[in-house]
Amino acid sequence: MTALTSVWSALGGDPALLARVSAVERPGVLPARLPVRDLARACVGACALAAAELGARRAGDDEVPAVRVDDGAVATAFVSERHLLVGGRAPESFAPLSRLWRTADGWVRTHANYPHHRARLLDALGVADDPDAVAPAVAERSAREIEETVYAAGGLAVALRTPGEWAAHEQAAALRSRPPVELSRLDASPARVLTRVGPGPLLPAAGLRVLDLTRVIAGPVATRTLALLGADVLRVDAPWLPELPDQHADTGFGKRSALLDLAAGRDLFEELLATADVVVTGYRPGALGRFGLTPRELAARRPGVVVAELSAWGAYGPWDGRRGFDSLVQVATGIASAEAREGRPGALPAQALDHGTGYLLAAGVLRALTGQTGEGGSRLVRVALARTAGWLLEEAGHLPEEAGHPPERTGRPPEGTGHPPEEAGRAGGAGAGEVGPGPWLAEADSPLGRLRYALPPVSFAGGPRDWARPPGSWGADPARWM
Repeated sequence: MTALTSVWSALGGDPALLARVSAVERPGVLPARLPVRDLARACVGACALAAAELGARRAGDDEVPAVRVDDGAVATAFVSERHLLVGGRAPESFAPLSRLWRTADGWVRTHANYPHHRARLLDALGVADDPDAVAPAVAERSAREIEETVYAAGGLAVALRTPGEWAAHEQAAALRSRPPVELSRLDASPARVLTRVGPGPLLPAAGLRVLDLTRVIAGPVATRTLALLGADVLRVDAPWLPELPDQHADTGFGKRSALLDLAAGRDLFEELLATADVVVTGYRPGALGRFGLTPRELAARRPGVVVAELSAWGAYGPWDGRRGFDSLVQVATGIASAEAREGRPGALPAQALDHGTGYLLAAGVLRALTGQTGEGGSRLVRVALARTAGWLLEEAGHLPEEAGHPPERTGRPPEGTGHPPEEAGRAGGAGAGEVGPGPWLAEADSPLGRLRYALPPVSFAGGPRDWARPPGSWGADPARWM
């Protein structure tokens, strides 16, 4: 429970409440060299404990409900995208150009799942949309050169680094002294009054409105969790940035989804903000600033709001404005090097930075709401995939240069162009060393078709077991509160 103790301390939680948490340990799940199972359990456990605490506070109970963290449920949820079936169809995996490539001096990882990212990558490399054209263009250049060239063009690519090389990087230094979850006050607005809403299961976030400005996995996992706990979650996307359908199906449980141009539809956004309790953002730090949506600006217009910020690389340092995804952060921070096998970069058995950070973000929101009931104040919660990665490496108990061995500088690139190495052989079902997911899967009809999906791993006595509603079509709901 040392990882849980660490994150609960970062959340400012009462250490005595840790005694309310019990774990069902299943050593075979999420196998890796790094302690992924411990991190996953800690992230979910902290979220569940924060939910139970807020629920007890709202109900006026002196005792916080018991929290139970089952490694099987956690492991299943951390690969929820692999278990998802939509009308009997398995989700599409990574795009052909989202993978590791051999360079002149090492390895580089690209991400091109979205059309605009693919176009920028190809433009930066000056090649056709064909893996057979990309491979030789990448092979003749250094990994760091490709990293900088692609990012300068607005694309996504990172050079492979060892844990020691990342530790020496300025971005790592900017994050090192910061906790896995940062919580702070933005103003001195009055204390929040929260009472229990309705009969039935204890729903800590019932009656709260969450404005969801997140994309991809980590942010939507956080808001999916808040929806489980009773919040009215409205996800708002720009009409010109469509979401991947399967990704939306996996993370859209319990929410509604609307489209809104923040410039042309500013009055409507301000109406939503005026009664929002929580605003969750998942864009690059500063990207929303041009719309007047910095945390302090949001708090000035909506005193008492909780602003939750998620980013790939953090809100500080030379990489604070860069785009990023779980797979890229694993490569840049040394995780892929620590997990290397047979001279090739490896990967975690799940997109654990995304999922783990998502539960940390939800935990931070819940703890901020609990804090507001006593002390008030608009609150800011910050998490970053790169900080979660650093925490994982720290929990491994190794010095950076000891956390695995770098891949050899020779050899051919990973075989196959359609899937990166970490996806091979794990497109659904139980992976190597994992327990079967049967007890933690459910089925439901939805506007998208019949769904098979992973049940939520956040569990506490008297709490909800499943979402109240399945996902609907992306962008199909009106931009208004229920």
